[in-house]
Amino acid sequence: MYQNIPTKCLTGECRLSYVHLTQPYASPSTPGAKAKYQVTLLIPKTDVATKADIDAAIQAAYQQGVASKWNGLQPRLASPLIHDGDGTKNNGAPYGDECKGHWVLTASSATIKPQVVHISNISQELAPQDIYSGMYGRVTINFYPFDSGNNKGVGCGLGNVLKTRDGDPLGGGASASSDFAGLEQAVDPTAAQDFTQYAAPQATPAPAPQYAAPQYTAPAPQYTAPQAAPAPRVNPITGLPM
Repeated sequence: MYQNIPTKCLTGECRLSYVHLTQPYASPSTPGAKAKYQVTLLIPKTDVATKADIDAAIQAAYQQGVASKWNGLQPRLASPLIHDGDGTKNNGAPYGDECKGHWVLTASSATIKPQVVHISNISQELAPQDIYSGMYGRVTINFYPFDSGNNKGVGCGLGNVLKTRDGDPLGGGASASSDFAGLEQAVDPTAAQDFTQYAAPQATPAPAPQYAAPQYTAPAPQYTAPQAAPAPRVNPITGLPM
């Protein structure tokens, strides 16, 4: 019981998987399914207090259904809400390795977006990039009876999430610390950093076009020396010019 509500629980620290806390999600393998905010909680089996609270809350929700929703009927629940991570799923397949040693419980909300805050500041919601499958947190959940025709049972409603610490991402992702393990180097903040090796290559400027001025040679002046006038012819007999 949490906050004096018999159907409500605050879990101990658990790991969060299949996290859809920022946008509602509908599984493509279930045609017609309504999109919901949802998360799967991996609760350590060593946390017997949380398991006892969940069992008591489920029973309280069941009794509410008998008294006010199912007209006194006591239906047999089709499947347990909380599953053994060391066992198998409904289809017979084993749970993933991350589920070993844990109880597995899925909580969802169809209408209200959960608030996700960090334990260091419960007044400020986390940015979407800080919310992921694999992180650790504590979650408020509320169990409720439902009646949808011939299907009667108890559901698990999702409240809010308190992130307690980071964890290795689930679902194929990897953290930066694991990607770059062993590559970290100490950097002297007072030393001048040479980033020229990372500089983008500089383009070589195109050569300037070569232009030759036209060559001009002035013509040499033509000069003809004056010709001397021919000597007058003289008649050798008379001595007179001819």
